[in-house]
Parts: sequence; C-alpha cells; structure tokens
Amino acid sequence: MWKIIASILLIWASTSAFAQNAEKLVIDLQSLQKPNWTEQELANAALVTDFVQNLMNNHDFDYILKHYNDSAYIQHNRNLPDKVSGLVGFLKEFVEEYPDYTYDVKHIYVDGDYVIFHSHATLEEDDRGNDEKGMNIIDTWRLDDGRIVEHWDSIQALDTFMRFYSLISGGDIRNDNGVF
Repeated sequence: MWKIIASILLIWASTSAFAQNAEKLVIDLQSLQKPNWTEQELANAALVTDFVQNLMNNHDFDYILKHYNDSAYIQHNRNLPDKVSGLVGFLKEFVEEYPDYTYDVKHIYVDGDYVIFHSHATLEEDDRGNDEKGMNIIDTWRLDDGRIVEHWDSIQALDTFMRFYSLISGGDIRNDNGVF
C-alpha cells in the first residue's frame, strides 16, 4: 500500500512542477480517474501517466531512460523501434523537428494490468484543443509487477498534413513484434 501511495505522490509532484509552465501540457490524472478503480489500477494509471507525461509532454528523455529503460518493453507499433531506448531515440529525433509536440489525454481506462489512454496529439502549440488537427490516438500498455512491458496503439490522422505524414512515414517496419 505504501508503494502505491508513494507512486501517486511521485506522479503528483512531477506533474505539479510543470503546471506552472504554460507551454507544458500536463496530464490531470485526478480528473481522469474512475471511482471504480482498485488501488492497484490507480497505481498502474499513475505509473503510465508519469511515463507519458515525461516522454510525450515534457520530452524528458533522460528521466525516461533512468526510470523506464527496461529490456522487457515490447513495442507493437511496427513503425517504432523496439524497447524503451528505441522509443526514446525515435522521439528525440521527432521532437527536434516538432518541439511543440504534445499528447493531451482525454480519457483513461484501466483493466487490471492494462492501461488505455485516448488522446489528442498535436505537433504545433496553436493546434492544441483543435480536434481537426493532429492525431487521435488510443494507446494500450500492459504492466507486470509495476513495470511497463508492452505497448500497442491505434492512430487516426485528423488533418491533411497528418494524413500525408502518416502515408510517407508509415511504411518503415522497425521491429518484428507484430501488431497483436
């Protein structure tokens, strides 16, 4: 139980620090959590929230490598390299081109060891909140004993630029894990 409470406090502290900065998008786990979640499901959601906040919004790749670089992470998005280190390498290059890239979580669903985020990702700060720009993303993570071990996603491009980007970048197979 103390482990769960400590995890939640860590998440709150890390996201609260960024709430001061208007440029950073912060995932508000408290408003997205469901009353029927067990303590373990809340801890799983908090862990994934910390991972996603630091990876997708803060772009704090050193933090991700320090806390989540586990060889057990299996990537099922065929266009992304396997393992957390592969994901970080890909996103480092991606945010060099799109430094305002953010991931606005709209819904969180938890079922035991599975955590699902339904989100709106945008490349430009001016596109945040515009549901005709960016990408509609559903991500699913599987946890095992407090570790993120698998990831799947489904992505819908919402505008012409993102459809074109998906078309030209969607053909590179970067891992052999399959989509299921």
